[in-house]
Amino acid sequence: MGLFGALGLDPRNIVFSSDTSEEQGRQFGKGRGTVDCCYPVKCMSGHYGELVFGQRQKLDILFSPMIYSLPSFLSGHVAKALTCPRVMAAPENIKAGFLKEGDVFAENGIRYVTPFVSLDEPRLVPKQLFEGLQDALPGLTREEMAKAVDDGYKALSAFNDRLRRKSREVLEWCAREHKPCLLVVARPYHMDPGIGHEIEVDLQAYGYPILWMQYFPIDADLMQWAFGDDIRAGHIKSPFDIRDVWQSSYSSNTNEILWGAKVAARIPWIACVLRLSSYECGMDQPTYTPVQQIVERSGTLFFSFQDLDSTKPAGSVKIRVETITHYLARYATGIIERKLAASPPGCPLLTSPASWATGRG
Repeated sequence: MGLFGALGLDPRNIVFSSDTSEEQGRQFGKGRGTVDCCYPVKCMSGHYGELVFGQRQKLDILFSPMIYSLPSFLSGHVAKALTCPRVMAAPENIKAGFLKEGDVFAENGIRYVTPFVSLDEPRLVPKQLFEGLQDALPGLTREEMAKAVDDGYKALSAFNDRLRRKSREVLEWCAREHKPCLLVVARPYHMDPGIGHEIEVDLQAYGYPILWMQYFPIDADLMQWAFGDDIRAGHIKSPFDIRDVWQSSYSSNTNEILWGAKVAARIPWIACVLRLSSYECGMDQPTYTPVQQIVERSGTLFFSFQDLDSTKPAGSVKIRVETITHYLARYATGIIERKLAASPPGCPLLTSPASWATGRG
């Protein structure tokens, strides 16, 4: 929204597809699917169909970039911040289903725009987006695109900061009240209710606060408290260095998942980690064991849903959720006390709230 708003588009004319659902797939994606085993990729055909056929007013442009890399708070501390190759190529993959019996986009007067974008390299993005959008937006200049990209990054930063502030407030409440919370380590698309099946929502209904590792607070005071001993011992160079547990730090989401496991092991009030992964995710499979070991060796509870796909077995999920809440009710207080006893003194969550800082150094 920050990007297109800066380009002069009325926000009321910018439409996003709805959350993933079985109805969306049946109604709009039928017959245009893909043989890809990655469920989040297969979901895209339903989203495309909804945008093409499910709008009261026809679209002019369907914008679905091929994202090569993602901006990450770990950038500069890891080798790369690349996306999953399957997800990156998905716009070209899914497009085929809309061209096999004729060009559905052209027949509906829609220009399909899918530029290759390296979001973790901000200096490249204006060129990439200008070249991708110049035909779709007549009169667009490179200078306009450069300013719009800058505004887009500012909007993204403000959004991330706002959610991290809220996460900090939740952690401070847990510390003050001596209450447990859960941390979800997953890929961003698991926030979609149709892909992640709202498992974390079911758990939150039992009264447990839920944090997502993508928006975990990275304030300098909290990071130095959690990782300072490891830095001084030479195990890592910064709070965002994961080389001690993951050498092949090229995938953005994978890097953040491993970092999420590390931070969960160090924060006393994170009594449980919930790991979500989609069926046959090749990027996630090598991380299952190290993530579980990092979490469990700290005494923190660990539960995983590793085969999420299009079906939500309500009975099975309910049993798992009840199991998790049972263990939390029984063991959370002891977990918090043991982790606190093993932690450095002076936890900033137990003192007056610190001023907000990104703490990326």
